[in-house]
Amino acid sequence: MQVDIARIQLLASALQAQAGNTDTVVRVLNKSGLSAQDLAPPAKLYSAYSEALFARHACDELNDILFGARTGLQFSATSSLTAYISKYSRDLRQVLENANHFHRLIDPAIAVRLHESGNSATIEARWKDPSFSRYHRRTEFLMFACIARLRALTGIPIQPIELRFQHKVGALEEDYSKLGKFPVVFGAEKLEIILPQSTLDVPVPTYDPSLRQHLMEYGDRLLHENSDEKQTLRSRVEGRITQSLPGAIARAEQVAKDLGMSPRTFGRRLTEEGTSFREIVDDLRCDLARTFLKNDMGLSEISYSLGYADQAAFSTAFKRWTGQSPSAFKDQSRRRKLA
Repeated sequence: MQVDIARIQLLASALQAQAGNTDTVVRVLNKSGLSAQDLAPPAKLYSAYSEALFARHACDELNDILFGARTGLQFSATSSLTAYISKYSRDLRQVLENANHFHRLIDPAIAVRLHESGNSATIEARWKDPSFSRYHRRTEFLMFACIARLRALTGIPIQPIELRFQHKVGALEEDYSKLGKFPVVFGAEKLEIILPQSTLDVPVPTYDPSLRQHLMEYGDRLLHENSDEKQTLRSRVEGRITQSLPGAIARAEQVAKDLGMSPRTFGRRLTEEGTSFREIVDDLRCDLARTFLKNDMGLSEISYSLGYADQAAFSTAFKRWTGQSPSAFKDQSRRRKLA
């Protein structure tokens, strides 16, 4: 899955500015499976998975959970085809309709849909590849970047009624609202930006109907020529497990059935990819547990979210994965943040 290079170039630039050195950027790039050369011209695309890892590791290096969201608010311009279609659109309604139509060209892991109701309009983001929902820092970056992009297109400081995330950040929730200067809610049912209805009629100053039409036709050809990228079975399994949370983890037999396979075929296909259902579950649980602990969530809440019978069972599993207790990991993260 490939995405526009402008986003990670912004993340890398912001990381260097905040860290004050290039070594941190190089270190985060390496952890993300990238090098400085991967971001240099004439590169235009890179892996969405690398972007997710970069946002995560950058926050960890800086001990700053808000880095992704803060950098998202700086996002203003990109040279992608969809960006030019937006630039030459009539108003924000047309911009968002474009985003819905061309979502495969914007980001193959996520789709955007506009809903209008009463006095508000909702930009709903939904995961086409649910395995990406585990990367909370990237999700925050993308949603705040969407708001920044709407502001850049119109030249108006558009204020959402509310920004909603599905994941939780515990006591840090208020910090996001202070950063955005608008209400930010976590633990919501859907990933959404709620706007005043009137926002959709805000004009785009660079509107050019003939250029927009020409670019739309070109975009439609690209959509026709490039079918959706097929996800690996592991990615599809991660998506099914993630969708079953919070609460009980989906069983292998049920996931196999959901994917149209017999349990035997399911196990064989996973073996061919060099993994197993148990390994995927453990990896996902460990990854989410680390993120939840950095998000400052309580241990009982994390235990429930990851499908454990009680806190003791979760603590035992976490120590098996990492060699330390959840409390020790959480304390270590807090000390790093205060250092």
